[in-house]
Amino acid sequence: MSAVGICGSDVHYWMLGRIGDFIVTSPMVLGHESAGVVSKVGTSVKHLVVGDRVAIEPGVPCRYCDYCKTGKYNLCKDIIFCATPPFNGSLCRYYTHAADFCYKLPDNVSMEEGALLEPLSVAVQACRRAGVTLGNTVLVCGAGPIGLVSLLVAKAMGASKVVVIDLIESRLNVAKSLGADAILKIDSSLEPQQIAKEVECLFGEMPGITIECSGAETSIKLAILGTKSGGCVVLVGLGPPEVKVPVVNAACREVDIRGVFRYANCYPTALALIASGKVDVKKLITHHFNLEESLQAFETSRDGTDGAIKVIIHP
Repeated sequence: MSAVGICGSDVHYWMLGRIGDFIVTSPMVLGHESAGVVSKVGTSVKHLVVGDRVAIEPGVPCRYCDYCKTGKYNLCKDIIFCATPPFNGSLCRYYTHAADFCYKLPDNVSMEEGALLEPLSVAVQACRRAGVTLGNTVLVCGAGPIGLVSLLVAKAMGASKVVVIDLIESRLNVAKSLGADAILKIDSSLEPQQIAKEVECLFGEMPGITIECSGAETSIKLAILGTKSGGCVVLVGLGPPEVKVPVVNAACREVDIRGVFRYANCYPTALALIASGKVDVKKLITHHFNLEESLQAFETSRDGTDGAIKVIIHP
């Protein structure tokens, strides 16, 4: 393994020992945003050889169920996903993985960029689920790593205007540097309806698509209330298991609400976006640590020390 990024879910498992119904009941190796060098291959592997640099898609499904056969393998009930209980992750020096979920990196893509294919694939899945295409107006709620890659992918897919909102100004400044057409620092004392009006003023009208990346109840409310009639809200961020949201408002205005769970068939697209230069994720990488410094790395990611966005560990 050469590069492993720290995801918010890794920090969640480390701090709380669970995410929703996924509960850590025994020691578990973390890490699922990873890239490395092939050191050995199985006898049937034809597309990879020892020495190849690869990005690792962390979820390996059963390949046989209806979900897998119809291309929605992210919903496979028997998927083995790195660092999701009870399966160990890839934050280690050597890791064994299914060859068909390893993607050879071209020479112009670094190991760190290969590791970031994982969060970038989440953004590709979100934008596909939302139907982002040429000329769309897109609101991104939350300027954490997933919100920022969603901004990048939405722009690459042709969105004409993308506005990013968050509570933290430093994150919004990063969003602006990455190409956000406008940013808005949220006043937490305001009601979602009031914030929706501010968003509408920034766009000149209500956005057609909202990508909600925080999981916060107030943000989900804002996403629904702030999206134009006939538009679409995709829920990427995972917060409390139950939230109170204005469903009747969405129903009466035909605002579609769609879930996003990981990704399926998105790694090749994410890799093409980086390799072609359409998307630059290097600005998201703020900190580097070696394996022995993993605790410091996790603390840095958790606390946002020195403006930390994406922290990479090098085993």
